[in-house]
Amino acid sequence: MKRYTIGVIGDVHLTARKRKLTVALGRRLIDENYRIVSGGPEDLARALAEGARSSARYHEGDLVAVLPGFDPSEAEGYSDITIATGIDLARNLIVANSDAVVAMGGGAGTLSEIAFAWTLKRLILAYRVDGWSGRLAGVRIDSRRRYPGLRDDRVIPVENADDVVRHLKELLPKYNRRHTGIKVRGGAIEEVARAKNEMNLDIKLKTVDEILKET
Repeated sequence: MKRYTIGVIGDVHLTARKRKLTVALGRRLIDENYRIVSGGPEDLARALAEGARSSARYHEGDLVAVLPGFDPSEAEGYSDITIATGIDLARNLIVANSDAVVAMGGGAGTLSEIAFAWTLKRLILAYRVDGWSGRLAGVRIDSRRRYPGLRDDRVIPVENADDVVRHLKELLPKYNRRHTGIKVRGGAIEEVARAKNEMNLDIKLKTVDEILKET
């Protein structure tokens, strides 16, 4: 049986209310046998770890931290598996590529992760709290049809951990597509091909691999 990874994103510094919600979320996700991925460090990851480790179903390996820097010791105390990427803000893309993403408040970094997750065709759940999660809860990020069979594809609003788990159980199996790369339309190769056809020129278009073999 597939075990899903849930990326949790949001505020670096949590208010008392958000911290309580995050601890409850960490516990509930482990209760339901999900694995938690965070971008750590700071309050969010620590609250998730506190909740996760209070679950009777917690096991070593349930908490994954994807760090922006090179030092894995930054995750000590709240991570079982630490990936020190050294790629700074680009690590947001890795967290956003979890099976589903849950947002708790957040600023510009969280906004970028939500945008990445939307482009990557991930299920996105957003708490109705201050920050970008509250502002985007219930809306579509853009007009693309990520899942033509899902009429209500949007950022799903949630109020508590029970809401999160209910939506995960119902929707995760339906969010089973993956991003396969940017499809370039109207690029340089296409323009040359069009000109070739219009001008009846005898031009052989070479692939990158063919060009590299000649060098």
